[in-house]
Amino acid sequence: MGYKAGFIGLIGQPNAGKSTLMNFLVDEKVSIVSSKPQTTRRRILGIWSTDQGQAIFVDAPGIIKADKGLNGFLAQEAEDVIASSDVLMAVISVDEEKPEDAEKVIEMVSRSGKPWVGVITKTDIVEKAHRLMILKRMIEDKGGKALSISVAALKKDKEAQEDREAMLIEILELLPESPAPLYDIDLFTNENVREMVTEIIREKCFESLHHEIPYSLAVRILKFDEEGPLPKIYAEIIVSKENHKAIVIGKEASAIKKIGMESRKEIEKLMDEKIFLDLKVACKPEWFENKRMMKELGYVTKSED
Repeated sequence: MGYKAGFIGLIGQPNAGKSTLMNFLVDEKVSIVSSKPQTTRRRILGIWSTDQGQAIFVDAPGIIKADKGLNGFLAQEAEDVIASSDVLMAVISVDEEKPEDAEKVIEMVSRSGKPWVGVITKTDIVEKAHRLMILKRMIEDKGGKALSISVAALKKDKEAQEDREAMLIEILELLPESPAPLYDIDLFTNENVREMVTEIIREKCFESLHHEIPYSLAVRILKFDEEGPLPKIYAEIIVSKENHKAIVIGKEASAIKKIGMESRKEIEKLMDEKIFLDLKVACKPEWFENKRMMKELGYVTKSED
């Protein structure tokens, strides 16, 4: 087998486990993870390089139907990932709410005409174990190879690493031949530190806040000052309703302090140094319907750029 390199689009319903799977395959924390659906808002690249080739995983937002505002952007991102990937990975969870959700993902991926595999996630949910064979059959009936992974296997034990390597070999075989890597082999993502910091803060908001608030929330970096001994990061959490602002701040600023503390810990791990983090909360009514705000926050399709 000659050297191979290409893009693998991870396609699935919201909360199918795409981000967790990509982090596992790349063996780095690249994409933010939450138990809440629709955490991923834009495509994130995770890069795995070996002497035999380079696999560039593209974590796409979950499949939704919409044509306006933020949801329209999410729907377009998923479609663009399907169109621009060399290989597709249908990511299907055994706890999908409806069988037609799994069918829709498999149909979209197989209809693309591109090489693809199906990865069934969360296979250790005992009460849903009977679905594993059903989903395997659905994938194979459409001409795909069915792979599976459990939540437990995503832990870093020896068996998990063997599963990971076997899956990566399967994927590498499907990629096109390439004269050279597409990215520097030392990179595990093309995200810059500023983008990764924004996503970390948003992940901590998802973990700390409930109900609909995280879905109508965005984060932007106001200032990233790396002068002096301690990098200083000033960020703004944007909400769409005035009453959400009070919830994000919390009683005696308890919620914002928790988000700040958890974010700072992870950013320090990312940057490998101590940092100063300042978080503010601002209300921008219906920001997700405002084209200027959407563009400012990086939620813009290529056709609008």
